[in-house]
Amino acid sequence: IDYTGTEPSSPCNKCLNVSWDSTPPCTCTINFTLEHSFESNVFMYYGLSNFYQNHRRYVKSRDDSQLNGDNSSLLNPSKECEPYRTNEDKPIAPCGAIANSMFNDTLELYRIDNDTRTPIALTKKGIAWWTDKNVKFRNPTGDGNNLTALFQGTTKPVNWPKPVYMLDSESDNNGFINEDFIVWMRTAALPTFRKLYRLIERKNNLQPTLQAGKYSLDIAYNYPVHSFDGRKRMILSTISWMGGKNPFLGIAYITVGSICFFLGVVLLIIHHKYGNRNTSADIPN
Repeated sequence: IDYTGTEPSSPCNKCLNVSWDSTPPCTCTINFTLEHSFESNVFMYYGLSNFYQNHRRYVKSRDDSQLNGDNSSLLNPSKECEPYRTNEDKPIAPCGAIANSMFNDTLELYRIDNDTRTPIALTKKGIAWWTDKNVKFRNPTGDGNNLTALFQGTTKPVNWPKPVYMLDSESDNNGFINEDFIVWMRTAALPTFRKLYRLIERKNNLQPTLQAGKYSLDIAYNYPVHSFDGRKRMILSTISWMGGKNPFLGIAYITVGSICFFLGVVLLIIHHKYGNRNTSADIPN
């Protein structure tokens, strides 16, 4: 579901030129229909296009020691984070361009049945890699578990509406270990990508997770993409016994295999045509 809003008829067109700090956020609703039921667990992604997370300076603009909870790096971030290292003489936590550009749209899904909207339960935990959640990203350490006190002396990234210790109300999903933040910090290799946003878990084996029918997507439109001709979309996907859909790997394998086959044929022709020549020279006694 593309909700960028570039088309005048789109419900999100009114939000096209939204800014990072728009208060209150612009909201819009897009209705759509599922032609087929989703039987197993459903994965809800947000997708961005024309967004180059693979740019060299962008990829380097982070401080892994700070993200791993090192207290000294918290107050003295790496110079790789420039120009998002400090703001108003205070160190930024988390610093860097990757964190500063974190995706912050809010997506809510509803099922429409006889003009009645029923919210779909979206699970926000379990979307990040286990190694990221438990090894690479840690909150600062200190007396007590009060994140407000632990992040004392730092300031929020420039484009963020609130500091990192207010990302979530639950302590095991707040600060640097917030899973939405962790997912965003794993940069994409291509300019068109998707990142896992929520899980829709199957609760009844007798009923599909998402039945075929009418649905609506409520969007708190905070993330500006129109300035760089980007696109935003919401993707619903599921998995089979073979795993999820990943067309990139299939295309890559077919491309590399075709190149190898072509080179093999060329080398076979060269060997057949020139390989039987007697290249040995007569050496006189």
